Amino acid sequence: MATYLYRLGRHCFRRRRAVLAVWVALLIAIGGAAGAFAGKTSDEFKVPGTEAQATLDRIKGTFPEQGHGSAQVVFAADAPGGIASPASAKAVGEAVARIAHVPGVAAAPDPYATGAVSPDGKVAIALVSFDHKLAEVTDQQRDAVRAAAEPARAAGLDVAFGGDAYNRFAQIEGGSEAIGLVVAGLVLVITLGTLVAAGLPLLTALVGVAVAMAGLLALTGSFEIITTAPVLALMVGLAVGIDYALFILFRYRRHLDEGLEPEESAARATATAGSAVVFAGLTVVVALAGLAVAGVPFLTVMGLAASGAVVVAVLVAITLLPAVLGFTGRAIDRLPIWKRALTTNGKVTLGERWARFVVRRPLPVLLVGLAGLGAMAVPAASLDLGLPGGGSQAVGTDARKAYDLVSDGFGPGFNAPLVVVVDAHGAPHPEQAVKETAGRLQGLKGVQTLLPPKVDQASGTALLPVIPKTGPDDQATVALVGEIRDQRAAIESATGASIAVTGTAAANIDVSDKLGQALPPFVAVIVGIALVLLALAFRSVLVPLKAVLGFLLSILASLGAVVAVYQWGWLDGLIDVPKVGPVVSFVPILLIGVLFGLAMDYELFLVSGMKEQYVHGKAPREAVVGGVKGGARVVTAAALIMISVFGAFVLGHDPIVQPIGFALAVGVLVDAFVVRMALVPAAMALFGRAAWWFPKRLEKVVPKVDMEGEQLIARLERDRAEEPVKV
Repeated sequence: MATYLYRLGRHCFRRRRAVLAVWVALLIAIGGAAGAFAGKTSDEFKVPGTEAQATLDRIKGTFPEQGHGSAQVVFAADAPGGIASPASAKAVGEAVARIAHVPGVAAAPDPYATGAVSPDGKVAIALVSFDHKLAEVTDQQRDAVRAAAEPARAAGLDVAFGGDAYNRFAQIEGGSEAIGLVVAGLVLVITLGTLVAAGLPLLTALVGVAVAMAGLLALTGSFEIITTAPVLALMVGLAVGIDYALFILFRYRRHLDEGLEPEESAARATATAGSAVVFAGLTVVVALAGLAVAGVPFLTVMGLAASGAVVVAVLVAITLLPAVLGFTGRAIDRLPIWKRALTTNGKVTLGERWARFVVRRPLPVLLVGLAGLGAMAVPAASLDLGLPGGGSQAVGTDARKAYDLVSDGFGPGFNAPLVVVVDAHGAPHPEQAVKETAGRLQGLKGVQTLLPPKVDQASGTALLPVIPKTGPDDQATVALVGEIRDQRAAIESATGASIAVTGTAAANIDVSDKLGQALPPFVAVIVGIALVLLALAFRSVLVPLKAVLGFLLSILASLGAVVAVYQWGWLDGLIDVPKVGPVVSFVPILLIGVLFGLAMDYELFLVSGMKEQYVHGKAPREAVVGGVKGGARVVTAAALIMISVFGAFVLGHDPIVQPIGFALAVGVLVDAFVVRMALVPAAMALFGRAAWWFPKRLEKVVPKVDMEGEQLIARLERDRAEEPVKV
């Protein structure tokens, strides 16, 4: 691999104009395709095969409105007489009549006719249904519904819009990414010392992200892509794009300092650091594509989208970056911010001091690190999963206002309605079967009330809207869904009718349960992949085992932090959490997939340096010091860049994006600075020579990757020595 990348880097350096033209043409072509074919992303977290989804799919033919988009228009009045006063009733009636005539709206019943007025007479709900599915509801239609409610506002009523049509998720807030890029730029300037050098990783990363995002948007016209997929691709693409370019650029400057010409420096940097980039990128891609193991379509799409962004980032790093270096050459050190010494002149660096401290006291460092990570991981035992709804939106948003008004006026269960589908076509007395089923459900302690059923006489199917006493985030609601399903056999025995539970709240519960069940097999797959890849890279038994254990510690510590902040409410005020409650159900599995690849990056760059030192004759502990000394600066910079990119998304208020950004930022922080920079050198110092032991039988069959390009560099040095001296 190193030899191939050496040739590729040299070719791109020499043909820099052609390579640059190809990438510009690619960006224009894919950008044009995005503009021509881009469609809409979906906010529906559907999982085929769950009871709620299967039931919904089954009844769409009989009750087509169940598959259509819906919204709540909530009216509230604190004035004397409340919402029931003649003036308020007139204003609400006029607004609802106008909403019913909005193109695309199938129905908007008058809340006074349906009894959708709160017991205290202050809140009324108009349940708006559209004549097409949620993904097809346009922003123009949402705005038209808002405008149609103007008579109610003019009358002094509070009007809020909620429900599925207004619960928008994974909305990118432009300022967050800008802040992350600014911080990343500062880290690059401090690390590399010149504006030209610092600008190259940002430039190439932005090109890669632009190509990846344009390609993803172009696909939205043909495939249903979940809204969170582009956001995750943007997060990961930016982070790895900057980091991969930094790794190669750092090696390029080192070769320049050694006296090599720019072309040779670029070729060798692409061969050595580029090999590690390709290998690290492969681990990220495999981990993200491995999300398909969960069997959840929207999660598979998210993984593939982020994988695509990583593939583009790798291609940019090993082709576009060498080409750009062909334009800059030695001018990479222009516009200096501080004077950079070409060598350390025997000075002991901070990384070396830290490494010597660790190898002198490996056991205490290991124990302290494990104790700290163990303490961070404790909250993870209380992990509670759920999907966001209106109550998860930021305070002050329309959807959150509607959610709170409904909860205060009617009770929290009105934001978590369940739909019990009664199939009575085989019952001796279908109407009686529906009534008896309703009576049994009303008697359950978690049920607040049942709304009037909707019956299709032809099919003998009825929909029973069940209102729980608790909200969608409450474990009591989860228990109620289970209890209703447990009644299935008894109801069928007594009435001859069968039942199934669906509705948004039930679907979210099923998705969370499915994702929770998918975690163990996914972790097993990831661990297996890690062991194989690291055994290939390092030809060692202990190094892969140690790396996997460190990765699992990082995951548990990160999940513990997520539970403490988003589920328990710690750091409230410092982090503007929209609503404390269950952790978004796909955050843990997403965290495992993304962090696995990133953790392996740091493992590869640090431990490969240790192996290089050991192979060249250094004692085991000196090899550890040398590896940390050579990699500490670049790994520290890379980690800080990733933390800044991911952490910037915490500044937003999206209930999905914010916890994902927080989890990844904490995960990188823990993995880079505690696991890789402390526990790994401590463990390697304790292992000694045993760290590099590999069974002889495997030695013969396992291919040698030559990730550090040892064979290539040896051949180049031989060729250089054999060149005739020019007189």
